[in-house]
Amino acid sequence: MNPKILMFASACFMAAAGLDLLFAPAETLSAFGVRADVSLPVAVQVMGALYLGFAMLNWISRGSTIGGIYNRPLVLANLTHFVVGALALLKAANKIPGSAVTWIVVAAYAVFAIGFGTLLFGSPRIAT
Repeated sequence: MNPKILMFASACFMAAAGLDLLFAPAETLSAFGVRADVSLPVAVQVMGALYLGFAMLNWISRGSTIGGIYNRPLVLANLTHFVVGALALLKAANKIPGSAVTWIVVAAYAVFAIGFGTLLFGSPRIAT
């Protein structure tokens, strides 16, 4: 997998998720079938800020050599995020009947987890 495309796609995905969580926390919670109480939207907004920070990190790093030993902490952090997120969302998707939104997010997380896994354990493509 091309690291630049993967970093670009993950940055866009996380930025979109971060902006959504930051500016529409109650609506996002209701899309997942969760009732928003007083403190939950604030926690979701903080999570949106984390997503935006991660998106900016991926965006800035998209042009550098990535894979193998190059930018290993960045790849490992992305891999950890997407693997744990995919597993947690998969567990949640099984409990929420008929939630297409959750299954779409699970699929996106799984694709990114596989992509970053191949980057971590594969050889980097160095442009000549």
